[in-house]
Amino acid sequence: MTSRTAPLSSFPTTELSTTELSTTDVEPLLKIMEKLRDPQTGCPWDKAQTFQTIVPFTLEEAYEVADTIERLAWDELPDELGDLLFQIVFYCQLGKEQGKFDFTSVIEKISDKLTRRHPHVFGEQNGQIGDSAQGMKANWEAIKASEREQKAQQEAGETQADVQVSVLDNIPRSQPALSRSIKIQQRVARVGFDWAELEPVVAKIHEEIDEVLHEVNQDEQDQAKVQSEMGDLLFAVVNLARHLKVDPEQALRQANLKFERRFRGVEQLAAENGKGLEAHTLAELDAYWDSVKATETR
Repeated sequence: MTSRTAPLSSFPTTELSTTELSTTDVEPLLKIMEKLRDPQTGCPWDKAQTFQTIVPFTLEEAYEVADTIERLAWDELPDELGDLLFQIVFYCQLGKEQGKFDFTSVIEKISDKLTRRHPHVFGEQNGQIGDSAQGMKANWEAIKASEREQKAQQEAGETQADVQVSVLDNIPRSQPALSRSIKIQQRVARVGFDWAELEPVVAKIHEEIDEVLHEVNQDEQDQAKVQSEMGDLLFAVVNLARHLKVDPEQALRQANLKFERRFRGVEQLAAENGKGLEAHTLAELDAYWDSVKATETR
């Protein structure tokens, strides 16, 4: 997002001093956002944005924060966190303009939520849970479940007896599929819908592989069925990751990076031999790959 990465000096109409900009107070950032959205003197790009158009940039900035942390690039992290914070400020400015909410509303909401969900720190349960992380997590989930039930009642405008509350309520459908899968599985596991041992989890993966191959080997292949079975297989693999306490989203990102690093090594070896990739046999490329892997493990 080009307009987001420009230095502050590129906004000549900004009247904020260096002292103001160096403070930890968020007010200078809010003022910059207001100026960018000013109907007369603001930036045309910023003025044209809506809640919906900003969403892709928010996701991109969140992934850039994750990438920076995974690379241990701590010197880059403040800049990336600033970009992510600016996304929140952008939404708050849009909300303020439309009379829906502002930055103060967001601060009040999260402050209220954090104190409400930590009664062992701020409330009547202070000191009762002790140092047990498991006890704190159980308490946290119980509070969240109560909040979902209350929200369902408010939205339905009905009595508790008339409200159908699901443990799967409020899991965003726009969440990345792998992350949403593990969230779904975690929710149902809390009510006992889960295998206690690893063996049936692994057996399920083998079962799903067989079902994928069954569809693939049909005389008239139905791509919709193949996709459906592949989805089941991926869901089962996520379940294995959960049982192994592995974040599948993070694991796949790391696998992507590892493959990319190794394939770049393959490209380098091919170039050193003076032949393009296409001029190699698969066996030759596999040999390069094995050579790169051997180098990494030394």
